[in-house]
Amino acid sequence: MKFVILAALASVALAAPQYSYDAPAGRSSADSSEEVAILRDDRVHEDDGKYNFDFESENGIRFSESGSPDGDEDAIVSAGQYSYTAPDGTEVVVKYVADENGFQPQSDLLPVAPEFPHPIPQFVLDQIAFAAEEDARRARGDSREAPSRSYGAPQ
Repeated sequence: MKFVILAALASVALAAPQYSYDAPAGRSSADSSEEVAILRDDRVHEDDGKYNFDFESENGIRFSESGSPDGDEDAIVSAGQYSYTAPDGTEVVVKYVADENGFQPQSDLLPVAPEFPHPIPQFVLDQIAFAAEEDARRARGDSREAPSRSYGAPQ
């Protein structure tokens, strides 16, 4: 019985994944972890839940944020920015707000959706406005105007 347990343990040990790291060309794996000095690390956390911190490292990474509880459920609303130098030398700066609308970053380097390829026809805009008016009437409980039962027929 001891032999079976020993064989099972040996087979589990042999089946365990073997991890290795291949360093980029020109670097040995011993050089792969670079130490970076922290130049500034200021943190303040107040009793009422407000906080702020500023961080800066030797390699140019900077991060600052402040926040406070807000709203009925004391959700944290925060704002801040971070910056670093990209590998191609571009200075990256991202400012953000995180609140009930989610994380909202702003940066000149973030992609922007293209403009709509053509103008929306006026009859479509009129129909959207009409539908919004109907929804508003229903929300107010105004049932004086019942929806038409004959689509497209003259009234």
